[in-house]
Amino acid sequence: MNPSWSLLSLRVGSAVAGPRDQPTAIDKQPVSRAQYLEEHRFRKDQQGDAVHHGGPEKAVHHYAAEHYPKWAEELVDMPVQNLQEGGFGENLSTLGLTEETVSIGDTFELGDAVIQVSQPRQPCWKLNHRFNVPDMALRVQTSGRTGWYYRVLQPGWVQPDDPLRRITRSQPDWTVARVLRALYHERLEGDELSALAELAELAPRLRELAARRLSSMTVEDWTRRLTGA
Repeated sequence: MNPSWSLLSLRVGSAVAGPRDQPTAIDKQPVSRAQYLEEHRFRKDQQGDAVHHGGPEKAVHHYAAEHYPKWAEELVDMPVQNLQEGGFGENLSTLGLTEETVSIGDTFELGDAVIQVSQPRQPCWKLNHRFNVPDMALRVQTSGRTGWYYRVLQPGWVQPDDPLRRITRSQPDWTVARVLRALYHERLEGDELSALAELAELAPRLRELAARRLSSMTVEDWTRRLTGA
């Protein structure tokens, strides 16, 4: 029997003016009716930055709800905002699935749709403004509590109360957490980079990043992504 998890919420958002006059659709709101999941996104879900968000490898964002209490403990002395379900702009929220238990290539049924884990989220500077924490993006990256994305293998209708059912695991050893460790902690570990570059189920952009690191033995500059500078 394939394991399944209940959705705490199914969320979509509209693009509005954001920090530094950049559009954003991170404020995803829960829906009460079925949503059609297309190849690139939920039909009614918008993206503020089509270059870095959304698209075939980032069609659906999932964040583990159990991370929010951990953030609350760590940021207790800061005037943090949006530290609640939906805060990270996730489309799917659950309890019981985390970066340590979800692997690249895991395939799930969600209503009539079939989705596959494609990559971890790479946090950007807009999270600093979203949470009112100047280095929130870096904190998210370092913690490994990033959430992850799915590609859509089969479009279809999704109800807010549909279970998320895992149906296949092609790369169980390659958890999202392991990918994050390779990218941000063991950054020039040759064997891991070589394996990442060949991991067919991983989003092409991250496979290419791993290959570039392996070739140059240098780590790309994250400053612009994390701070906007």
